Amino acid sequence: MKIATYNVNGINGRLDILLRWLKEDVPDVVCLQELKADDARFPRKEIERAGYGAIWHGQRSWNGVAILAKGETPILTRRGLPGDPDDTHSRYIEAAVDGILIGCLYLPNGNPFPGAKFDYKLRWFRRLQAYAAELLELEVPSILAGDFNVMPTEIDVYKPERWLDDALFRPEVRKAYAHLVAQGWTDAVRHLHPGERIYTFWKYWRNSFERDAGLRIDHFLLSPAVAPLLRSATVRRKPRSWEHTSDHAPVMIELDVSGAGGRSVSRGPLGSEGTRHVAESYPKARDGIPAPQFSNRK
Repeated sequence: MKIATYNVNGINGRLDILLRWLKEDVPDVVCLQELKADDARFPRKEIERAGYGAIWHGQRSWNGVAILAKGETPILTRRGLPGDPDDTHSRYIEAAVDGILIGCLYLPNGNPFPGAKFDYKLRWFRRLQAYAAELLELEVPSILAGDFNVMPTEIDVYKPERWLDDALFRPEVRKAYAHLVAQGWTDAVRHLHPGERIYTFWKYWRNSFERDAGLRIDHFLLSPAVAPLLRSATVRRKPRSWEHTSDHAPVMIELDVSGAGGRSVSRGPLGSEGTRHVAESYPKARDGIPAPQFSNRK
């Protein structure tokens, strides 16, 4: 099972890039961030023609997140991160796909530091920590994926001394990420590549991509039920080299979801019971969304 996260930096303006990459890499599930389009302008028909069902949480000109699944429509379990009913930013969407609960997030940038935007970022991080802890307590197979806007360590940023006062590298933000992981989550890329300099974002200016002067800010966090299934974690650098592309590259993990007898995850040891457990045992996670009907991929 191939699951990817990709900050597309404008889904309509870069739809050709997204569709080209989907055709080449054929991921099973994709988490998208920074759609920069309201719900009505999400390119559902084009995505469906590419073979993917989709759910999305859009916002005009800013933010926006979506989850795509090959050959099926993800089962929506949450739209919006809990903890602040006054937060109108479209930064979190969650779905059940083949027995795994997948949260797609776009964490605030937080610049400039200091300031109100940085304070908002830390509050959002605290809300994420609280919700992530509840997911772990439920013991459902879960993944948190997306643009976290944080470089966790010095090897995650080119020339870290230049980023000391940036909101993506401030000690408060790195500490918040470390506390999140310490709950019991596995950082997929760092787990498989512990000492390697790997980047997922390169600025458009000064030939940053060509010089590999980048940042690792797009992450996969895997719950204890999912982490043992991890087989690979790679940055798909090729789309970053295309003309008029996003400043991010897709990041993709592969999970071995085969159970006894080669069954899929939806019929194997994880089962669709995990996502059903969220819907039935944690109704406040749905924010009024009708209880989903779980079924295996056809």
